[in-house]
Amino acid sequence: VMNTTETKQGSCHCKAVTYTAKVDLTQPVIECNCSYCEAKGYLLAFIPEESFSLDSGKEKLIEYRFNTKKIQHFSCEVCGVAPFAFGEAEGGQKTIALNVRTLSDISLANLTRQAFDGKSL
Repeated sequence: VMNTTETKQGSCHCKAVTYTAKVDLTQPVIECNCSYCEAKGYLLAFIPEESFSLDSGKEKLIEYRFNTKKIQHFSCEVCGVAPFAFGEAEGGQKTIALNVRTLSDISLANLTRQAFDGKSL
């Protein structure tokens, strides 16, 4: 099995919040239709917490939780862009929902999108 995980840099729009993530963009990214993801235009890749590091801007993050309040959605207080969320996978593994639109040097056209019906949850 070929390892297609790459280390990528990402940030909010104003670069106050920056991060590094190990992510496999050959896997489909999730396009959720819940009210929040749809309004934000998210394309999500889920990665284990240990594949993510917040490099700068922790003090600039605003947390938002809704519905079950289990997912910590973070956005930059300066520019409003939401680069990631923290949550847990079904097995309890701490997971990052990465907004791949905030990664540097990627082509959105090359991503495979997978619809997810979050509206029905």
